[in-house]
Amino acid sequence: MSFTVFLGNLPIWVTADDIKQWLAAEDLVADAVKVIRNHETQESKGFAFVEAPTAEEMQSIIRRFDRAPLEDRLLRANPAQPPKGKEALRGPGTQPAAAPSAVRVQQRPPDRKRRGRDREQTPRSAFAAELAKVL
Repeated sequence: MSFTVFLGNLPIWVTADDIKQWLAAEDLVADAVKVIRNHETQESKGFAFVEAPTAEEMQSIIRRFDRAPLEDRLLRANPAQPPKGKEALRGPGTQPAAAPSAVRVQQRPPDRKRRGRDREQTPRSAFAAELAKVL
């Protein structure tokens, strides 16, 4: 069983080493610390996950860091939620998602005009008609 703490509202400069030092200063134990970063810029997204060895240690980390002040903000700490996969997002008993183009066609109301290259070429106003002549 996993005892993971979500630690949020972190400044972007916070690293995993910083969090480990904070935990050590409070005599708290963590198996792993992962600061979540933007894949392109490698800048912190402002949250991290802390793996605790026991449920009691997880609760101690939460009690210590939830609403703890850091700079001009209050940290958030709570039990991490399990990741939501595609199945969880669709819900039980739903059909697998169709290809994106098929979804678009199914969702379009039948009386709606098509956009893009199939758009009707006749102008809708006198101004548009004059503009079309000039262009």
